[in-house]
Amino acid sequence: MVRPRCLRRVFSNPETTFFKPAGIKMSQLEEVVVSVDEFEAVRLKDFENLEQADCAKKMNISQPTFHRLIVSARKKIAEAIVKGKAIKIHGGNFRLYSK
Repeated sequence: MVRPRCLRRVFSNPETTFFKPAGIKMSQLEEVVVSVDEFEAVRLKDFENLEQADCAKKMNISQPTFHRLIVSARKKIAEAIVKGKAIKIHGGNFRLYSK
């Protein structure tokens, strides 16, 4: 039996939840879905420039879990940029907290 996932803390709800390449119609685009908890990992590590251990602590997850989350998010974002796909921020296993 799989252990249930604990909710990850998210402190910033994304203001924009969809990005797409300019000049390409929506009907022609594939989407890459980045979860809200993956978005939060990127925000903390790359935008807020926090150390990985601090990010993990803020999100109430272990460092290895944080590492897997950030690697997954970065891979999806890179795929969207390189292959010209849209990025949709949606879903995930999280609870929204105020700062």
